[in-house]
Amino acid sequence: MLSILNANVVTDMAQQEYKMLGDKFFTHKGMVLPTKGLHLNSPEYIDSLRDFEIRDDDVFVVTFPKSGTVWSQQILTSLYEEDFPDQVNETTYERMPWLELLQKEKDYSSRPSPRLFCSHLHEHLVPKGLQGKGKIIYIMRNPKDIMVSYFHFSKNMKNFEHSESYADMMDKFFIGRMLGGCWFDHIRGWISNQDKYNILFLTYEEMIKDLRSVIVKICKFLGKNQSDAAIDKVVEKATFNNMKQDPKANYEFMPKIITDQPKGLFVRKGTIGDWKNSLTVAQNERFDRVYQEKMKGLQLNFIWDIAELNN
Repeated sequence: MLSILNANVVTDMAQQEYKMLGDKFFTHKGMVLPTKGLHLNSPEYIDSLRDFEIRDDDVFVVTFPKSGTVWSQQILTSLYEEDFPDQVNETTYERMPWLELLQKEKDYSSRPSPRLFCSHLHEHLVPKGLQGKGKIIYIMRNPKDIMVSYFHFSKNMKNFEHSESYADMMDKFFIGRMLGGCWFDHIRGWISNQDKYNILFLTYEEMIKDLRSVIVKICKFLGKNQSDAAIDKVVEKATFNNMKQDPKANYEFMPKIITDQPKGLFVRKGTIGDWKNSLTVAQNERFDRVYQEKMKGLQLNFIWDIAELNN
């Protein structure tokens, strides 16, 4: 039904659609989070994060889901291994937790510095203290690939609502009926307010094109002096094939109550332009129309096809 509606009508229906998420997710101020799992999730906890105390050396990776977050976790935790040699056998999830997903019996405020965090939070929900302290690395990815990746990802998560078709997935993507909420709102909020933060914007596509140069850029942003050999080691650990085989990095440690691994891996393809293998011409044209309407005024230059990397 939604596929025949224009972008404005679909957006206006978002709040009504959120009410249909059942008991799997809750929505709060544009954010969509799971209600079930190993975390203490609630609107009250999300609101409390505005007053979460930020330290000068805190480092956040902020993404919209399926934008290279796990990849970024692997890079950041590798860069900080020397700071926490006793944590080398922990998973990236333990060393770099999600701020908005408070693990049971954990106290994020007591973690030793430098603290590493991941987050899918929209800009208006992050701690106010980030405006002046800490550093943020924001990873962007072309939204067509995000949508296709989420289509497969949601089928791999037991408590997630998954789509039976790409047409259905596109409808949900446009209104934000998915983990994280609306991609269009997320990216606009962060780009429009970037002057408030010490923030580095990177793209998933440039990480694929030249991972080493991206890691060098991250080191410079964080003020970490790494030898060429140390950087090469991080690059090697963060290659897609190595990550896919690393049980501490690929999230295959997640318990069976959360993920159903036989349906697919958490780290799936790691490429650019997979949407071309999934969307019809009409679906792609529809996506382009909505994208152009919603992204007016923002200068975004995504790479949509792996063939563009050589241009």
